Amino acid sequence: MNYGPLLFLGILFTLASSWVGLVLMPNRQLGGLTPDTSTNAAGVVVVYPQARPGEAQQGAEIYRSLGCVYCHSQQVRPEGFGSDIERGWGKRRTVSRDYIYDKPVMLGTSRTGPDLTNIGERQPSVEWHLSHLYNPQITSKGSVMPPYPFLFEVRPVGARGPSADALKLSGEHAAPAGFEVVPTAAAKQLVAYLRSLKTSSPLPEAPLPRKGESDDAKSSATATNTPASK
Repeated sequence: MNYGPLLFLGILFTLASSWVGLVLMPNRQLGGLTPDTSTNAAGVVVVYPQARPGEAQQGAEIYRSLGCVYCHSQQVRPEGFGSDIERGWGKRRTVSRDYIYDKPVMLGTSRTGPDLTNIGERQPSVEWHLSHLYNPQITSKGSVMPPYPFLFEVRPVGARGPSADALKLSGEHAAPAGFEVVPTAAAKQLVAYLRSLKTSSPLPEAPLPRKGESDDAKSSATATNTPASK
């Protein structure tokens, strides 16, 4: 008996089933996601998420090219699956809808540094981000993050004085006398991207925890981290 046709049909069915399960069904579930339009407590309709502005989109490409994704994640785990929310990395867990405008989605591969899902709200200061990129020791003493001085230009101070966007550096990090450190366009774009990372808007599938629940979670995390429990 010739089993060739049966073998061919079996292989075809296996491949087709895999394609349906791994490609078609996820695309139907995730590809149809749209921004949520909810009315907040003030009666204002809030659309979330929204596409990032052009400068932030350019910054996303710089973020990817510098390999930031290898040390920072962008995925807050739900309560009970880690202490991400208790650490203040996000106010709620992240879900698929959070990433519908991100191409590619930069979930990250490790957490050498903190999660950046909600860094735009945790640290909105442009000056802080620029100083941190120039030399992380300025803002976070002991940080293992490498400095990115090539994102800045050291140039003589003009006749009209320091530029408005020159970094305010002092001590060992200060520029030589008569010079200033100014961020390049790439540095500004990267900071625009980091400041656009905000996921505090509630979603139907991921509501913000109630105040009582949040306080209980923080108390539990504190108890877990006491010396007696180590």
